Amino acid sequence: MKKYIIPIMILAITVALYEQVSAEKNVYIMVVAIVVFMIGMMQLSAKTPSKNQEKEDENVQ
Repeated sequence: MKKYIIPIMILAITVALYEQVSAEKNVYIMVVAIVVFMIGMMQLSAKTPSKNQEKEDENVQ
């Protein structure tokens, strides 16, 4: 899944940057690109364990 998310995120950022420097800016394309990037970031960061996970496990026991 990770191998699909990262290229999609790179494509979304590329589209957003291209729209930013173009003469006619389309706000809707930029918003969609940013939303796609943020959803990808949420999916990638959901798999990262918390730093406090060991402390939380010790408190439960």
